[in-house]
Amino acid sequence: METTYWIVDSCVEKEQVYPQIKEASDLLKQNEVVAFPTETVYGLGANAWSDEAVQKVFQAKGRPSDNPLIVHIASRNQLESLVVDISEVAKKCMDVFWPGPLTIVMKRKEGLSNAVTAGLSTVGIRMPDHPIALALIKEANLPIAAPSANVSGKPSPTTAAHVKEDLDGKIAGIVDGGATGVGVESTVIDCTTEGQVIILRPGGITKEQLENVTGVDVLFDDALFIEHKQPKAPGMKYTHYAPNAPLYLVEGSPAFMQARIDEKRKEGLKVGVLTTAERKEVYQADTLCTCGYRNDLASVNHHLYDVLRKFNHAHVDIIFSETFPKQGVGVALMNRLEKAAGKKYIREYEEKH
Repeated sequence: METTYWIVDSCVEKEQVYPQIKEASDLLKQNEVVAFPTETVYGLGANAWSDEAVQKVFQAKGRPSDNPLIVHIASRNQLESLVVDISEVAKKCMDVFWPGPLTIVMKRKEGLSNAVTAGLSTVGIRMPDHPIALALIKEANLPIAAPSANVSGKPSPTTAAHVKEDLDGKIAGIVDGGATGVGVESTVIDCTTEGQVIILRPGGITKEQLENVTGVDVLFDDALFIEHKQPKAPGMKYTHYAPNAPLYLVEGSPAFMQARIDEKRKEGLKVGVLTTAERKEVYQADTLCTCGYRNDLASVNHHLYDVLRKFNHAHVDIIFSETFPKQGVGVALMNRLEKAAGKKYIREYEEKH
């Protein structure tokens, strides 16, 4: 399959009249698959009503069939055809966080492809905060099912070049709208029970922000920590975001990290280190990638997937990553790093005792 590549300037007004948007939306109407930018990562879009279209997404990504997809909409009016029994807390979240990096799981209506929901009675919906994404959905006049536009399990794409690297020749088109903003996927919350909000996947919207808006105690779903349960949202069950080389999360001092690096280099391994700008002069390794600033974890989220892909191009044998506080957006950051590492930790405290 030949993949069509369009470049669209997201800063230009009246983006809905772009011929590139029209061409891409026509392909979506024909049940083809098209990648496009959102404010989080690039999505791999398909007509959410069509089994044929959605199956192409799973085929292109190599995605497990029990991993549900998020449906993207461009207006609240589209909700009427997709879900029922919208809770008051869900409405509050929509009022404040839509458009934006928040996916809300609600009870689904009939008609959506069962492949979208993995056979569940619920569906995750979000309204992306990106002019190209909104223009494409409006022009297609369809709800668009869209996971991240990468090979399943690998780092999510934050540029069109990442998408092309993974999916060129496997999908109908790629809309290049430049680099994405947030850098990690949306927060996913379950709002199927009135008066309750449960985080199924941490992301750009934090637990504290949700509590401030809803006035309820926001919980984390225990399925985030139980691998055998069927996931209600993407990113809950399978290893994700992994670079080619094994990744280890190192808890301890910079000296402890450097000792681990030195050990592996003496064994003849090519070592990569994921750190932040504040510590770029601290470590000696074969490949050192800085990922934002430690005092600004949103910047680390923004650069994370790009850095994980850089290690692939550097052909390192092993990667050591610093760890970060699980507070605010750090919860999402550590969720992604733990998934990428398969929860493999090396802890200074454990080695001393």
